Amino acid sequence: MSKDDQWDNENEAIHTLPHGVKLSWGYVKRQKRGPKGELNIKQIVDTAIEIADKDGLSALSMSRVAEALGFSTMSLYRYITAKEDLLILMQEAASDMAIPAEEEGENWRESMRQFVRSIMRVYREHPWFTDIPIMGVPMTPNQLRFVDWMLRSMRDFPLSDPEKMSVILLLSGYARSSGILQRDMDRIVGTSASHEAFSGLAYTSALKQLVTPERFPYLSGVVASGVYTGESVEDGGTIDDDFDFGLERILDGIAAYLDRQNCKS
Repeated sequence: MSKDDQWDNENEAIHTLPHGVKLSWGYVKRQKRGPKGELNIKQIVDTAIEIADKDGLSALSMSRVAEALGFSTMSLYRYITAKEDLLILMQEAASDMAIPAEEEGENWRESMRQFVRSIMRVYREHPWFTDIPIMGVPMTPNQLRFVDWMLRSMRDFPLSDPEKMSVILLLSGYARSSGILQRDMDRIVGTSASHEAFSGLAYTSALKQLVTPERFPYLSGVVASGVYTGESVEDGGTIDDDFDFGLERILDGIAAYLDRQNCKS
């Protein structure tokens, strides 16, 4: 029996995983054709990320990656057989971030803050990340490390496993929506459009005339005060303050739910 046949027999369950996920775990057969060491998966993925970071996901193709590496497109397909697999590996590589070491008396709120900010940082550093549709639960090693990190912070919670997973979904969903908004802001501000145009500050005077109490009885006061477009924001508030405010309210809600569960026990 060859080594490849033995690999097939010993990992029957793993074969049910999507091919890109298997590659992320290192379950890849040795190449039988082509010069030894001419390419490797990491080189291909790193180059694909460089292209997507610079020109966006729409500019990414197997042929573009091959050209950047100086190889034929067919050479890449001996390592990564489909663009869908490449996208999985790109997300996995972009998620390779350090997880804070476990500390005695770990504060769950601070862990969750770090979790959300870490995810948002990935989206900001790699704007293409959220252009890839969610196809299912996380199954690649780096992404599962993030899930494990949050379960560690909730290890003493009086919650069931489904409840803990729901908390993770809530936090990651907030991080994703906030990360997309921040990414879009970065894109607009990075072009000819100014931050004032994006926030509406450049159009404050016009909005004050258009948003009348007769037509918008509740919004008109906010526009007139200058808060709507950031003309008048207390303490020099920024969009980061808005993100933090939303995150803290989510954490308050989790804390309130924990108090309720503790009262039941």
